[in-house]
Amino acid sequence: MNVKLIGKHEKDSRACRDGLALTLNEMMAQDKSICYVDCDLMGCINTKQLRKNYPDRAFEAGIAEGNAAGVAAGLAATGKKVFFHSFGTFSSRRCYDQIYMSAAYAGLTVHVLGSDAGVTAAFNGGTHMPFEDCALYMSVPDAVVIDPVDYAQINCLTKKLAASGKFSYMRMIRKAFTTVYADGSDFEIGKGVVLHESDKDQATIITSGIMVDESLKAYEALQAEGISVRVIDMFTWKPLDEELVVKAAKETGAIVTAENHNVTCGLGSVVANCLAKNAPTVQEFVGVQDRFGQVGPQDFLMDEYGLRAANIVAAVKKAIARK
Repeated sequence: MNVKLIGKHEKDSRACRDGLALTLNEMMAQDKSICYVDCDLMGCINTKQLRKNYPDRAFEAGIAEGNAAGVAAGLAATGKKVFFHSFGTFSSRRCYDQIYMSAAYAGLTVHVLGSDAGVTAAFNGGTHMPFEDCALYMSVPDAVVIDPVDYAQINCLTKKLAASGKFSYMRMIRKAFTTVYADGSDFEIGKGVVLHESDKDQATIITSGIMVDESLKAYEALQAEGISVRVIDMFTWKPLDEELVVKAAKETGAIVTAENHNVTCGLGSVVANCLAKNAPTVQEFVGVQDRFGQVGPQDFLMDEYGLRAANIVAAVKKAIARK
């Protein structure tokens, strides 16, 4: 990996969805085996350009996600590399049986994309707010599950997924986002990124997606209080970088996970499973505490569900006290 951290807590002028749309456009120009299937959301995800530029490989399936999953699987069965998009709720819950049986169980390479992950669904409301999407896909044998944070990470990982030969699910932010990495940063599927570490670390924050920036804010707040913590961007939830998790647990003695997902079945759960098997360690969980979604601006929702740097700071202090 070759990663350059920016981490200045600044909003990017670009839409995060373009990290996907422009990358797919470039990839489809170079590789005629790549296809794209959407469910009446090309305008929302900025992929209308794919339909225009590659009408024989970009397909509009309409608001029929189960059928779209079948189309994606059928294309993959002919040797195509298929990216299939809908909002996270619909590309997970709505078509789970079809994508599980027709693609994953059949051993076909389909890359499922779920946009408006967690609270980033905002005004689309609780019906469109996936807090369990990754849990569904982590239960698929040998699947890859990814929660990227920004334009640079989505750009890189979209390319890596196409070359992986694996069935996968990638959730993503659709519009505004905070830049964490410089363009051109390179990531490896299945390997976490250590953003901060020292030999004095008293705990480790393991995070992904929109919670990376909140974790960096928490790191700064804790540093100001004289508390040193390690920060890891674990953008791949499956396969988990168990070696890195165990190393952090043994060296810092306390783990805090921070995720834009239900804590009962997400990043915190897979980290806890890893620790239980390899290095039992004090752990605190920051994330959605087994609740449904609701309507509101993202800032309100992050406060409402405890997805803020202050929540991470409190969890770190609690974990250290429990050691």
